[in-house]
Amino acid sequence: MVYFIPTPIGNLDDISQRSLKLLCECHTLFCEDTRVTKKLLSLLSEKYNLHFNIENFIALHSHNEKYVLDNIDMSMFDETIAYLSDAGMPCVSDPGSYFVQFCQDKNIAYEVLPGANAALLAYASSGFLNPRFTFYGFLPHKGKERDTGLEFIKNSSMPTIIYESPHRIEKLAQELAELLPERKAIFIKEATKKFERRFVSTCRGVYNQLKEANLKGEWVIVIDNETTFKGNAITKDDIMELKLPPKQKAKLLAKVTGESVKEWYYRLQTDKDI
Repeated sequence: MVYFIPTPIGNLDDISQRSLKLLCECHTLFCEDTRVTKKLLSLLSEKYNLHFNIENFIALHSHNEKYVLDNIDMSMFDETIAYLSDAGMPCVSDPGSYFVQFCQDKNIAYEVLPGANAALLAYASSGFLNPRFTFYGFLPHKGKERDTGLEFIKNSSMPTIIYESPHRIEKLAQELAELLPERKAIFIKEATKKFERRFVSTCRGVYNQLKEANLKGEWVIVIDNETTFKGNAITKDDIMELKLPPKQKAKLLAKVTGESVKEWYYRLQTDKDI
């Protein structure tokens, strides 16, 4: 039997008891990166006072999985075997899909365990009411392929979930602010980890918030398929014309622009760059 075991995406407590039990039974592990998996097992062993008897670690990732499996000793599948990607659910923006197909083609019994998944976590965190959504994964890094991906998000009839690295999150936020300024979005950094942080606003508002944020960490983003404001949306100029106390006006301006209430209050008091 081959078990596809999801691993924590940040918080070790998210590993299931069933996953730990199966890992204790395995002598062979296929893993996306043997170094990452060995480190994870060491942490789990220490935290839960467990002893793993893994004798054989086999690297199986997107660049070699076909070659490795096409040349594998089939007798090893007589025992309990597991596959782990570095973090999260195997086969979801991670290697493992070819291994599943291999099991199907060779009539090898397999099972996928439930577990941590950043995409579902982010969608549940969004508060969007649409019961359907699209999971896009990572956008292409550049060129026409990236432009096509962004257009797909723009024209989607459902909210879209995407992943992004810390190296490209600022670029992505800027692109979305320009393409979909009034679409509601949630950006989550370091989901389930100690310094998890959520940014909820329009795409333009989140971009403004990220200018002063620490961008280090992995990101998951959900973009709504409808604009936040419909009809004649209230603008910054509309708010400026209202006869309101500075504190109330600052709160409204912050909601529209995504900038902080404190910054707007300072500007209103000093007439600086309004």
